Amino acid sequence: MTGGRAAGSVEDVFREEHGRLLGMLVRRFGDLDLAEEVASEAIEAALQRWPVDGVPRVPLAWLLTTARRKAVDHLRRDNAYAVRLAIMQAEADILVPASPDPEIDEIPDERLRLFFTCCHPALSIEGQIALTLRCLAGLSTPEVARAFLVGEATMAQRIVRAKRKISDARIPFRVPETHELTSRLPGVLRVVYLIFTEGYAAGMGEELVRVELTDESIRLARILHRLLPAEPEVSGLLALLLLVDARRSARVDAAGELVSLEAQDRRLWDADLIAEGRDLVTSALCRHPPGPYALQAAIAALHDEAADVATTDWEQIVALYDVLFEVSPSPVVQLNRAVAVAMRDGPEAGLAALDALEATALREYHPLPAARADLLRRIGRTDEAAAAYRAALDLVGNERERIFLRRRLAEV
Repeated sequence: MTGGRAAGSVEDVFREEHGRLLGMLVRRFGDLDLAEEVASEAIEAALQRWPVDGVPRVPLAWLLTTARRKAVDHLRRDNAYAVRLAIMQAEADILVPASPDPEIDEIPDERLRLFFTCCHPALSIEGQIALTLRCLAGLSTPEVARAFLVGEATMAQRIVRAKRKISDARIPFRVPETHELTSRLPGVLRVVYLIFTEGYAAGMGEELVRVELTDESIRLARILHRLLPAEPEVSGLLALLLLVDARRSARVDAAGELVSLEAQDRRLWDADLIAEGRDLVTSALCRHPPGPYALQAAIAALHDEAADVATTDWEQIVALYDVLFEVSPSPVVQLNRAVAVAMRDGPEAGLAALDALEATALREYHPLPAARADLLRRIGRTDEAAAAYRAALDLVGNERERIFLRRRLAEV
């Protein structure tokens, strides 16, 4: 035990290890509800013991041992449940026999194996991603809801439905065969992308960046690229994460406050990550047609190659957003395109493009009023800009973004 850790580090351990713990328990017992229950009980036990004894040297091992013991206790107390679980596991072995192929335990990462397992084709793609983000990636229900631009209650219901379908249909928690990986890949890529997104611009909390999430998503993307080097969207995703993460050091100042893209010191951007990302995106774009991650990576590369905002190739960025919207239409793509149009054609053109988004799912998404406020500020419509900044402040959850918006509001 190491008794000197602060209480805050205990919370950090839970946040970092919860998804990994749950994944190991699901893999061991084959039942998500049981895994969630005993994981919560293990964390409750840790909250009682660790402040007294200190955080263990290997926290995950302590949590896993405790959770396994509690699972055994559950099964002993509820014989009927234990029988049902045994039947489900036996049926799963019949339906999905163990493969003799040694490459099946191939995926060299416990969490990534469970991502592929949860992204089962019997579930909707939204259900796959929501369940994996909530249960295995360690994101809270509000964070998952934010990723999908829906309310917390809606997302909670979606997760419950996905879990119920797994239970009712007796979908086995088994690592898919090698030939099944490609069909499950879109869900896994989306999970890794959304983990990065939440880490790079945290929806809640005091810090703008959750480094443990951005680093974990890049690590997983690198493993995927080693596993499936011929998949262009795997290359595209890794390129996108590297090209965006390359700007991390310039996104906050010495006080930890948000720095806008136009004000960033680009000398702080990581040239090695940019070079690696550019090579990957070039490879991904050589495959036709280009996928959404490759297109987003191409946009990120244009930003990274420019000396400043003024000399950025906004014409090409708008064109790439047009292609991206055809390939993967979403209101977020439209929002980003509107900002690029404003940089190419002027703030009024950008405002006109933003008008079309007021009736979409973005109405509760703070970047929309924040973008509108910025464009209104640029053309001197200060009263309207102030109102838009206030609207964004009503929606924003991250404290660093809130401070930035308050500073902008004070300026107008």
